[in-house]
Amino acid sequence: MLRRPDQTGHEPAATLPHVAGRPTLRDVAQAAGVHAATASRALNEATRDLVRPETVARVRAVAAELGYQANPIARSLKTSRSETVGVLVPDLTNPLFPPIVRGIEDELASAGYTVLTANTDNDPRRTAIGFAAMQARQVDGLIVATALLDDPVLRETAARGVPMVLVNRTTERLDVSSVAGDDATGIARTVEHLVDLGHTDIAHVAGPLEVSTGAVRERAFRAAMRDRGLSDSRVVVAEGYSEAAGRAALLEIITTAPPTAVIAGNDLLALGCYDALEESGLRCPDDVSVVGFNDMPLIGRLRPPLTSVRVPQYELGVEAARLLLDRLSGRTLTPRVVLLPLSLVVRGSTAPPPARRGRAAAGRPAVVSPPTP
Repeated sequence: MLRRPDQTGHEPAATLPHVAGRPTLRDVAQAAGVHAATASRALNEATRDLVRPETVARVRAVAAELGYQANPIARSLKTSRSETVGVLVPDLTNPLFPPIVRGIEDELASAGYTVLTANTDNDPRRTAIGFAAMQARQVDGLIVATALLDDPVLRETAARGVPMVLVNRTTERLDVSSVAGDDATGIARTVEHLVDLGHTDIAHVAGPLEVSTGAVRERAFRAAMRDRGLSDSRVVVAEGYSEAAGRAALLEIITTAPPTAVIAGNDLLALGCYDALEESGLRCPDDVSVVGFNDMPLIGRLRPPLTSVRVPQYELGVEAARLLLDRLSGRTLTPRVVLLPLSLVVRGSTAPPPARRGRAAAGRPAVVSPPTP
């Protein structure tokens, strides 16, 4: 049994009983000198606040010393919960999603949940299989980054009462919580940045319009251009969020006449724009400026470094997990839509258009100082 603190107030080394075989919760409770129910609460992240901190510390120390591991199957039979959450992402090779998943994992782990992640490859059939597999494993809730604007699989899942939160996506006619970046404001800032540099012929390589990110950013581009009295006709929709799709889309625009600037629907599409420009003998930003969206890791190392709208990726995951925990705990029953603020990170892929740079090179200064009196 554990010994009491000595007169100095220090806890002497504990002498624990020998446990044959796999230690049980009852073994931990007996060695810690508490009731089994108290030991269970102390070892459960969701209920540890119900136990005095010194008791929690003692029970956890004993559990670690004995090598006790909680039995999630037994706990789920008792509580009707699996303490697992399913996360569906469209493409784990897209650098946007790992930080989001990490934020989800970190926040849910603090509440005692384990995350099961499935990759759908943007394939509706794989998405349906992923949903079915998660529900077969009796996950307590779902965080979904694969939602289409009109998604029958999500509608069916929500109709069955499965707790669900959308991340980096929104849908139509689906009453569930969601968290995303303020995409419309992000696109408006990119247009403002390029217009301030002197661009008027600006194109948009949009993401697929059947997902909210593609649709919202495309509408925001058109609105921002019209607000400045500029044409919004230079839009081409990419087949997917990939480098190859970005290349094909910009080549389609360049066949008529190259714009002086391109706003891509995400950073992977922007990488494809780099490929298309190089293939066409054009340079960025000397001939065409390029802006991305998401500010995914390492794009600052490109040549030239990519100007991009920064999305708080990790924070998206954390907020999605919090929304789901609120739903699972019953703290929030009304769906909430959360938009996180975005920022534009200006790097070397944007510059004034060639005509304006030519005038400056001919001797016209960009800024004229007033004469000294």
